[in-house]
Amino acid sequence: MVEAGFATLRRVSSLADPSELPARLQVLPAGAALLRALGDHPGVHLVGGAVRDLLLGREPRELDVVVEGDATALALEVDPEAVVHERFGTASARLDGHAVDLATARRERYPEPGALPEVEPASLEEDLLRRDVAINALAVGLSDGRLRQAPGALADLAAGRLRVLHDASFSDDPTRLHRVARYAARLGFELEEHTTALAAAAVRGGALTTVSGPRIGAELRLAAGEPEPLAALGWMERLGLLRAPASAPDAIRAARSLLGREGRPGLLVLGGWGVDGEQLGFTAAERAVLGRLVDAAEIAAAALGADRPSQVHAVLGGEPVEAVALAGALGAGEPARLYLDELRHVRLSITGDDLLAAGIASGPDVGRRLRTALAARLDARIPPGREPELAAALSA
Repeated sequence: MVEAGFATLRRVSSLADPSELPARLQVLPAGAALLRALGDHPGVHLVGGAVRDLLLGREPRELDVVVEGDATALALEVDPEAVVHERFGTASARLDGHAVDLATARRERYPEPGALPEVEPASLEEDLLRRDVAINALAVGLSDGRLRQAPGALADLAAGRLRVLHDASFSDDPTRLHRVARYAARLGFELEEHTTALAAAAVRGGALTTVSGPRIGAELRLAAGEPEPLAALGWMERLGLLRAPASAPDAIRAARSLLGREGRPGLLVLGGWGVDGEQLGFTAAERAVLGRLVDAAEIAAAALGADRPSQVHAVLGGEPVEAVALAGALGAGEPARLYLDELRHVRLSITGDDLLAAGIASGPDVGRRLRTALAARLDARIPPGREPELAAALSA
């Protein structure tokens, strides 16, 4: 359910002078490469989020270019190894080692809600009007430095306001709901009142059921990769796009602290939020991790029932480190920390070959004896080293 008060706006203190945009682009390594390669071509424009970020004084995450003409031909001209997508008139090129995406200025038609659009060449003005929100409907010409905008785009940017450009926006492409949530979290902006109403109506009307699972999964991956992923997912929850346990944000923060620099923090965030990955285009390995994260409370209970380090290792040793960290955040902090910091790094000096050489027959008994020796090491019943470990294994 969309909360009341969404339309409260955070006004941006100031925007850069649009005439400064070429100079701001020039100081970026990728921007300088773009200007060297395409700065003399008329009808070539930096567009979208890059222009928005330059106006906000932020460094753009990526550079997107719109060409009034054939973007694929231009991309191949400046990079013969550019990857071309004929269906959408787009190409990905590298300019002096920097990635740049080029697209032919186009209009879009959605044959049915949630479907991928059908596109055809159009003017720059029409291209801007197909954007997801007004603050991304901005373009600056590389050759003339002139700023173009959809109506009200700069005013929205200055007001810290997210506004869709037409009433069918969310029904045409429901993944725009996810993108709006990410923009709100990343920029600290708010949805304007009519956009809030349109979002709520789209969710109530089942717009998300018209989109394939992998496309939604891709949006969730992007949210998990945001600088503030919990804020992005929080906005998605406020818009009714997903649900989470009430404790999810606090638990995920604590789990990320336990995990440190290891593991896959994006999966930790999604699994902690209750995303199991089924039907969302995640790999089997990713789904396995997400599934254990969803069951982290059960893992925590089992870990709390362990009395000795060897038992902690037995409970947590087969779990993904992300799930161990979340289990720690859900109450099993001491055993989770012990396992992550110490127990999982303990290794025997002996192997199965040592037992075979000592006369133990090949088979499951070899593994049992090694596990017994490891348990003795973990519980400090024997010191580390080949001789005590071998003795423990042979006497098991």
